[in-house]
Amino acid sequence: QVQLVESGGGLVQAGGSLRLSCTASGRTFSRASMGWFRQAPGKEREFVAAINLIAAGTSYSDSVKGRFTIARDNSKNTLYLQMNSLKPEDTAVYYCAATNRILTYSECQAKFFDSWGQGTQVTVSS
Repeated sequence: QVQLVESGGGLVQAGGSLRLSCTASGRTFSRASMGWFRQAPGKEREFVAAINLIAAGTSYSDSVKGRFTIARDNSKNTLYLQMNSLKPEDTAVYYCAATNRILTYSECQAKFFDSWGQGTQVTVSS
C-alpha cells in the first residue's frame, strides 16, 4: 500500500497559479501511473490529469488541458500539478492517486487507482 500526502492548496484569485505536491511513501512504484482528481461540492470526483500511462504518456481532462501540467520527481517520490490561469470553476478538493501498474488512457478513472491522499482544498475567487 502506498501512502499519499497532498500539499500546496489554498486561496487564489482567478488567473493565478498554484502548484500542488503529493509525496508518496510505502510501497511505491516509480514506473506506475499516478494521477490527480478533484471533487467540487455536490459533484462527483472527476479526473484531472495522469502520468506514466502506457507508452510513457500523460493525459489531461479537456477542462484543464493547456492550463495544468502534471509532473513527477521519482528521486523525491513526489507528484506535482502545476495549475495556471486558474478559474473559479477549478475550485474543488484535489486528490492525488496512485496505482501499482501502468494504465491505459481509457483507464484514467477513479476506479483504476488503488491509493488516495486525503485531499487539499483549492479555492479560486472571481
